[in-house]
Amino acid sequence: MKKIEAIIKPFKLDEVKEALSEVGVQGMTVTEVKGFGRTGGKKEVYRGSAYVVDFIPKVKIEIIAKDDMVHQIIEAISSAAKTGRIGDGKIFVTPIEEVIRIRTGETGEDAV
Repeated sequence: MKKIEAIIKPFKLDEVKEALSEVGVQGMTVTEVKGFGRTGGKKEVYRGSAYVVDFIPKVKIEIIAKDDMVHQIIEAISSAAKTGRIGDGKIFVTPIEEVIRIRTGETGEDAV
């Protein structure tokens, strides 16, 4: 099993959610986050004063998936979240050792 974390632009969330649903993703966790990447913050002007916005609003999606679904999920997120502009986001994939469904006690892939 793998954990797929995607940091995307907030306005792309609905498109990504729809694309994930089409490939069979049944659950995910979505969190509003702030951060910056290689480009840093962006300069803005407010009432004549320039200042730097250090943290850009983003959305983080977390999905636990069976190994055979990972490529499809990555492809769905990539295509739906892409605008072609700076700040489209990142996808991280990490191994998951164990999953336990609290309600039933199921473990492993049965709990996903």
